[in-house]
Amino acid sequence: MSGGGFDPHTGREVGLGSNPSDHSPAVLLGLEPPRYCADCGRRLVVQVLPNGWHSTCSRHGDIDSSSLGRR
Repeated sequence: MSGGGFDPHTGREVGLGSNPSDHSPAVLLGLEPPRYCADCGRRLVVQVLPNGWHSTCSRHGDIDSSSLGRR
């Protein structure tokens, strides 16, 4: 999954009102998993695990915290 045209925490198109200052402190610190697909803006199915998180987009497949270098 590549970083596409949608904010992974709000689902809004990048450049259309998606401002990092709108995000919570947890998002800014990298503690909150993405809730929307960065490629298409669809809502993700997210499972938070003790050692990270795992999410699935119905169109673009799986992504997890280890694939982004986060734990």
